[in-house]
Amino acid sequence: MTCAILDDEPLALDLLADYCAQVPGLELKGQFDDALAGLAFLQDTPVDLVFLDIHMPRLTGVQLAQLLPQPGPRIIFTTAYDQYAVRSYELNAADYLLKPIAFERFLQAVQKVRQQLASSSAAPQATGLAPAPTAPTEPQAASADAMFVKNEHRLQRVAFNDILYIEGMKEYLMIYTTTGKVLTLQSFRRVEEVLPPDRFARIHKSYLVALSRIEHLERGKVQVAGRLLPIGDTYRESFASLIKAYNQL
Repeated sequence: MTCAILDDEPLALDLLADYCAQVPGLELKGQFDDALAGLAFLQDTPVDLVFLDIHMPRLTGVQLAQLLPQPGPRIIFTTAYDQYAVRSYELNAADYLLKPIAFERFLQAVQKVRQQLASSSAAPQATGLAPAPTAPTEPQAASADAMFVKNEHRLQRVAFNDILYIEGMKEYLMIYTTTGKVLTLQSFRRVEEVLPPDRFARIHKSYLVALSRIEHLERGKVQVAGRLLPIGDTYRESFASLIKAYNQL
């Protein structure tokens, strides 16, 4: 079984590579700390399994998975966040590995993929994401259509459909919605873990936009709700790939 690893954290990348070397029959074809380099490799080199970090610069793991050729590899997402955040993506990943990753848990996930590949002929997949694992007993956020953010001394509900764009303001975020603005003491990283990746995109170190709210693109900027927002150089290529993939505008 062949695999690849994509993770922007060097220690996590090295750890997973070491784990792969310890598993008989698991051949590591490539490891990347850059999402776009990893995507280019996977578009040209088919593998059976990808260990994919959810949050990476320029392109999230979720966005990358959706850009892979189909039928694609099985995906095992890795994340430092708990499973409630991961489940909000509504994805059919083969498995989730929560950092720090123990070898025993890694081996369990690999074995699960082996079993899925062995039985895949009986259940052909429409996408490269594998069948969903057995539902856990805890409540899930898979059907969530909103998120709760800290606003002063309360948690305020913000519906995904209402979000226009989000602006970073040092340690705060300003969420612009169809009904007003919400200021929250929160990080982009945490918000990106919760927002549906097929509906939102980071375009700049200070801006994240709802794809459905983009009015037009012009000269390295996007217009949302009448305001022109810059597309940062770091995000330009990944954003262009998303626009092309989803036939936006």
